[in-house]
This record gives sequence, C-alpha cells and structure tokens, in this order.
Amino acid sequence: MKYLLVAGARPNFMKIAPIHRAFLTRQNGRSTADLLLVHTGQHYSRNMSDDFFRDLGIPEPDINLEVGSGSHAEQTARVMMAFEPACLEHHPDWVIVVGDVNSTVACAITAKKLGIRVAHVEAGLRSRDMSMPEEINRLCTDAISDLLFTTDTTADENLRNEGVAAEKIHFVGNTMIDTLLRHINRARESAPLNGHRQGSFGVLTLHRPGNVDSRPVLAGILGAVGRLAERLPILFPAHPRTVKNLEAFGLLDFVLSNPNLHLMEPLSYLPFIGLVAQARLVVTDSGGVQEETTVLGVPCLTMRPNTERPITCQIGTNVLVGTNPDKICEAAFRVLDGHLRKGCVPEKWDGHAAERIVDILLNQV
Repeated sequence: MKYLLVAGARPNFMKIAPIHRAFLTRQNGRSTADLLLVHTGQHYSRNMSDDFFRDLGIPEPDINLEVGSGSHAEQTARVMMAFEPACLEHHPDWVIVVGDVNSTVACAITAKKLGIRVAHVEAGLRSRDMSMPEEINRLCTDAISDLLFTTDTTADENLRNEGVAAEKIHFVGNTMIDTLLRHINRARESAPLNGHRQGSFGVLTLHRPGNVDSRPVLAGILGAVGRLAERLPILFPAHPRTVKNLEAFGLLDFVLSNPNLHLMEPLSYLPFIGLVAQARLVVTDSGGVQEETTVLGVPCLTMRPNTERPITCQIGTNVLVGTNPDKICEAAFRVLDGHLRKGCVPEKWDGHAAERIVDILLNQV
C-alpha cells in the first residue's frame, strides 16, 4: 500500500507530524518508502513553513507543489493542477488530508476523481457558518472521503446526521494535541517572554478575514484589547495579513503607541505554543488555539460568533465572545478577577491519536 500524506498550511503541519512518526514507528524504524509527504506550498514563507518542519522533526517533503498564494479559487485550482500529476506518477492507494484549508479539499477532489481512496483527519467539525471558506472545505471533503477520522464524538454525530455510513467514521482523538504533548517542554523553553513572568501577560492572535478586513471591526477589537492592556500586558504575534491591514486602515500607530501592547513578528510553532502555555489569558480568532488552550488549561476568549470546535466551550477553557468590544472586555476582566472557567481535557486527547489512525489505515485492504 502506498500513501500520500498532504500538508498545505501552518495548521496542517502540527497534524501531519505525529502521523508521519506513527507510520515510521509501525514499520520499526524502517524506511517510509510507502509513505510520501506532499507539501502543497499554500503557506510558503519561512515562518509559515520551513521553521515548522524543523521544529516538529518533519523531514523534507518528498513532493513540493509550490503553489503559493492567490484567491481561494486560484489557489484551489493550482493545487488540483499540480497534485494530479503527482498522483498519476506515484499511484497511491490512499491520499491522507488533514484539516480544512484549500489544499485539503483540492487534493481530496483530485484523488477521488482519479479513483484513489481518501482519508480525512479532523473530519466532522462544523461551525454551521457558510460564510467561512473552511466550513465549505470541511463539508466537501467529508462528503467524498472513504475514511473519516474525528477528534470528538460531536463530530461523529455531525457526520451520521449528514448520512455518512457508520463504518467510515472513526473517533481517534486529536493529532494536533499529539504534537502539543510531545513538544510542550521544549516549547516552554523557547518562548519569547520579553521579560515577562509566567502568568503575567496575555496573548493576542488575530487573522480571520471577518475580523481584520473590516476597519470598524478591527478598530473595535483593538479598542477592547487596548482597555485590557491597561490591566495586563498583551503580546501580539501578528499575522502578515493583519499587519498589512493595520497599515492600510491607519491603525498601526495605535498599536505601536500602546506601551502594554507588544507587536511581535510571526512565531514558529515551538515559541508560539510556549508563549500560549505560560499566558494568563489568550484572546484569539483561531481554531486550533481553542484546542491547545483547552489542553493547557489556559483561559481562551474566541472572537467569533461560532466555533467548529464546540467541545472546547462545553468542557474546555474556551468562551465565545464575538467581536463586540464591551463583551470582549467583560469576559477578559472576569478572568483577571479570578472567575476562571474550569475546563477538562476531552476524551482521547491523550497523545495517541496518530497511532490509532495509522493502525486503522494499515488494516485497510
């Protein structure tokens, strides 16, 4: 059996690393000649790609499609056009895709049209928000996948309700948490604390188009963060898209002039997760950070109206606060005043999800 394991963007790298390692372990350290690693190049800058591979111990990709950036349609089409020749050359039995980025759906569709079986890792997550490109990618990928590996039982229920056959669905846990648990000690040591002590600062991440492409929304969020920074220094590793819009909207000076709001370059995986692990509070619009903070026990405020990871709100440390500045501040001040959400770790988020996935794949005929 031959497998193509696909990664395209930053969130994918943390999910594929343990799967690649589990394949190698199951072969007792022998060559992974039957597993080829494909990097689509959807994220191609050093901080977005090379550093993550180095930090996570992922080998150089066997295939790099180097598609680069573009609109959603352009990027999806380029991945499909580049991935098809790779499939025709290597004749895989399975294509394994992870997450919900454009590369995920593009490679799944391409493989399926060539008669290649598709396995989707992190299947079944739903926000019910069709304005999110990721939601469309999730729905399309799950609809055509032959194996669907889920992170929690809510995802199983979503898939069953959509008519997916029960034998295709496998609740395995969360491979991103596999990576977190494996590297957390190294991550803490590499965190750029900028002179702050553990628990004496907050972390802000901000990148979703709905939050950073609208000046009124972005200005409102920054106003709330500015109020929060009066009580707690905020470290802000800024996404390039966000910095570009801060400049375009005339908001960059507001950030730079606030002595308690520290704008930082984008961070690779280990420094970033080390920062999050030692924060008093995280304010984010990311999906993966909701899961990481839940496992780390760090209070998380998610600036979105919905989440495809509801388990982080049901039993984790995550609270949806939307983008209303008053609601953001109210929730943040509750945390600072000691009203913490007591969360627990979801079932099977134990560091062994990738092993379960590989065992299932190797048992397919």
